[in-house]
Amino acid sequence: MKMLITGGAGFIGSHLCDKYTKEGHTVLCLDNFMSGNLMNIRHLLDYRNFKLIEGDIRNYELLDKVMRDVDTVFHLAAQIHVDRSYIEPQLTYEVNVMGTQNILEVARLYDAKRVIYASTSEVYGSAQHVPINEQHPLNAPHPYGASKIAADRMCYAYIQTYGMDISILRLFNTFGPRQRDIGYGGVISIFTRRVLSNVPPIIYGDGLQTRDYIYIDDAVRAYDLVLNHKEPITDPINFGSGTEVSILDLANKVIGFCGKKDSLRPIHVESRIGEVKRLIADSSKARKLVGWEAKCNFEEGLSKFVQWYKDYGLEERIKIE
Repeated sequence: MKMLITGGAGFIGSHLCDKYTKEGHTVLCLDNFMSGNLMNIRHLLDYRNFKLIEGDIRNYELLDKVMRDVDTVFHLAAQIHVDRSYIEPQLTYEVNVMGTQNILEVARLYDAKRVIYASTSEVYGSAQHVPINEQHPLNAPHPYGASKIAADRMCYAYIQTYGMDISILRLFNTFGPRQRDIGYGGVISIFTRRVLSNVPPIIYGDGLQTRDYIYIDDAVRAYDLVLNHKEPITDPINFGSGTEVSILDLANKVIGFCGKKDSLRPIHVESRIGEVKRLIADSSKARKLVGWEAKCNFEEGLSKFVQWYKDYGLEERIKIE
């Protein structure tokens, strides 16, 4: 199979590049390095079936050249930072919405067999009912989430209008090795970096806001099960652990796993604008359609991540201001 992975040098994208390159597929990794990191895929550069293309999904002419004989597209490229979306909403819209529309249109013109789009649980906003199923209203409170809603619904429009095989994956908060320790979404990396640097984690508000975390191995398996499903899955599908973890509890667990329980305590500061208060997934559709459920529980995954960060992540950490 020949596949294009946009955002392939990013956190999840690089793990997909790993899997499919080593399985012998021809993998085209497209990334502009806005969020991606060359270190994530440098070890793949010597593989004959792996090709790195430095470029932007806003460049329609580039996509027209790259996608002519591609079988499958994993579309993960995005402006992923909530905080940056407040400052640069236009950039967020251009990358996340117009970039996605470019991918879909070129995939349509060249009859790609399957497009797998990385939506996000952020499209739901704070839970109006729990757990959150795919019928939950889409109420993202920030420009990032709004842009992902627009792209998510653009995928649905291409399914309905052109009969394309497009799968819309709404993963909840994924974490694991290679996750950047900057930005809104990388809170586990940020907390770990700070604690291992003997600096307390910063919590916005009371810390009672909750998230549903899944480990990277479970996320990769979700993409793979959708890829290999015989029939198209054209309705949005949630992937989450179903376990609700507060930010305060997360901070204390990171402190404990880092061996700093006796020396550090979280610091509380003013709440963020547009903070999502509660997220917890109903993944029953994923279980029914593709047999997916989270295999790595939160504490096991956190232990693995902290150990990885001690071994490798500190070498690339960004200095605390």
